[in-house]
Amino acid sequence: MKLPLSLLLLLSVAVAGASNTVPYPNNIVERPGKFTLTESTVIVCPSTALRPLAEYLRQYVPLRTVAHDTAANAVTLRTDRALPDEGYRLDIDECGVTVTGGSCGGVFNGIQTLLQLLPPQVYERGLQLPSEVDCVAIEDAPKYGYRGVMLDVARTWMDADRLKRYIDILSHHKINRLHLHLSDDEAWRIEIKSHPELAAVGGFRGGDSPIAAVYGKWGERYGGYYTQEQMRSIIRYAAVRNIEIIPEIDLPGHSRAMAQLHPEILCDYPCDNSPSMGYECRNAWCVARDDSRTLLDDIISEICTLFPSPYIHIGGDEVETSQWERCPDCRALMRRRGLNDERDLEDIFMQRLDSILRRHGKSPAVWNEASRTGRLTRTARVYGWESMRACREAAAKGYGVVVMPGQWFYFDMRQSPREDGHEWAAIFDASKVLGVDLEKEGFTQRESARVIGFEGAFWSELYTSHNPESTDYPDYMLFPRVCALAEICWTGERSGWPEFYRRLCGSHYDRLSAMGVVHRLFPPVLKYADGAFTAATDDGSQVFYRREGDTAEHRLRGELRTDTPQSYTFRSRRGLGVSPEMAHESHYRTITPAVVLTSSMPESPRAPFERAAQYRGQARTLRAGRDGDWLLFVFEQPAECRSITVKTGYKHMPRSIFDAGYVETSADGRHFERVAELVGGTATIESEGKIAALRVVCTATGNGCRNVLIQPLEIRR
Repeated sequence: MKLPLSLLLLLSVAVAGASNTVPYPNNIVERPGKFTLTESTVIVCPSTALRPLAEYLRQYVPLRTVAHDTAANAVTLRTDRALPDEGYRLDIDECGVTVTGGSCGGVFNGIQTLLQLLPPQVYERGLQLPSEVDCVAIEDAPKYGYRGVMLDVARTWMDADRLKRYIDILSHHKINRLHLHLSDDEAWRIEIKSHPELAAVGGFRGGDSPIAAVYGKWGERYGGYYTQEQMRSIIRYAAVRNIEIIPEIDLPGHSRAMAQLHPEILCDYPCDNSPSMGYECRNAWCVARDDSRTLLDDIISEICTLFPSPYIHIGGDEVETSQWERCPDCRALMRRRGLNDERDLEDIFMQRLDSILRRHGKSPAVWNEASRTGRLTRTARVYGWESMRACREAAAKGYGVVVMPGQWFYFDMRQSPREDGHEWAAIFDASKVLGVDLEKEGFTQRESARVIGFEGAFWSELYTSHNPESTDYPDYMLFPRVCALAEICWTGERSGWPEFYRRLCGSHYDRLSAMGVVHRLFPPVLKYADGAFTAATDDGSQVFYRREGDTAEHRLRGELRTDTPQSYTFRSRRGLGVSPEMAHESHYRTITPAVVLTSSMPESPRAPFERAAQYRGQARTLRAGRDGDWLLFVFEQPAECRSITVKTGYKHMPRSIFDAGYVETSADGRHFERVAELVGGTATIESEGKIAALRVVCTATGNGCRNVLIQPLEIRR
């Protein structure tokens, strides 16, 4: 997968300059000589339409702008309609630089390549002059017109400044679509002036909000929303950077936040909410009720007016049709229409939305489930997330398809087995992203012709519990996977991993650091033999180690001798890049002493307590926790260990947890001592003796869900 460091160094010497760009240009002709940018160099911009791009370039390279051509010592921006729309020519000789694009978007793409030819510090804004750039001739254009990234701002709030930061970083990689997931079960993030409560109330959860906290920030009112004026500013900012903002209002499912504010959208049947302590957990709009149609029309009409994008994403995924099945009004509608499958009701709902969009001159974008029957208009754009097969089926029906199956393009998935992230779709890093191959996935020539591009997605359920005041977590999850996405969108599936990895290590990691991106490095190769650790990297990074219980990191120089290898962890760093933590296998080794689990809460017959007690998987209760509820683990023989981790909620994220509580331990099974507080439903107890029993006590009522999940204890020797 990775090249030896010695070979990387040789290749770095052999190919430099334009050959280190990401994504890789179509055609490069290297020329002898260099052009030197000095304080007397000017940006020539004869076209009024290109003035915003001249101003954009000045943020990175501090040069004066003039409107007339000069003979030399200039960076000239111009357009040539003979070029592809987003294509460009970049000519650099000893006299100056000329960036010619087929449109403003093409000129912008040429500017991005020019920036990559300059020292990485250019991304810190305000390049130090003089600065040299290699002479070169590049002619370039993207293979795919759609090169997208989706950010889920519904689950975890990202304010306007943070969004603009990502627009900058994505545009440096020639990404040209930003898909914003603006609504979901957990929040509503865009102002609707005809219904201001949607954002003013629905943009927040926890505290005094009617929307429950689920993924984090349980003890406070948390969130935010974009005013329409803020969003117009974001749209304008993105447009200069050749990025189209595509809004998503996820319908008819994923609407629990909406239902807390407008319960009239829900199906009218008795619903038992006692397991969730009275909290309404249904999330699907009723297809048969007429009293919510005006609300739907108001929302979609304002979204259409606000966003210039010709496409409005209206969702269509993961609809819990069991709610329609129980609804007498939906069943009556099915009888009138002669329908036999509740899923067919989604077609009715989506056709209703399509009619609103068409009235405003827009077309629908949908998740692949909404195209299942083929009844949706062929002007719809389908986002294939479930599988490559789902993408192929949509393409075969004649839809334009954005390829983004979770197994390749969900960048919230963990990148190795012990890193943070989801794992339900796959565990993968940037090398798998780059390795996508439509032909190998069975796409016919006709189906491939319907593929308009690719999109990477960052779903943010886990971000809320990973310091959402910082961008470190999404940065790490997105990069360098977005770099690989940009490569396949621009060049097609023709880049090999070794050569791409050489470019990452050769220059692009340094560019990412200069952009302020806390990106992921590949882990060092760690070895332990003859009582000593050694570690090696192939990317120019340095290795650091930390002893268990010590917060400080130390540089690894040579070898580290120890007879307790389980006590050390290692990671590498280069600039802002950081690798996942590595350790000897003994660090992760656990024991499974016999234990009995009981609780004050009833257990689920489908996931009984013995599953967790026998270390076979998670157990589940039949309701959320109340203040005073408890879980009791009693060992058959007192456990001797160095630590025990107890976890409520999912293994990888804090949902369906004890929102607050503490842990007690007992050496004799009768007398308990409070030893730790739950944080995100989890606590780790360091042990110096034997533990006969462990009790987890809940001090909160409700968790926004209908149950509590209980994970097996993690007991380390």
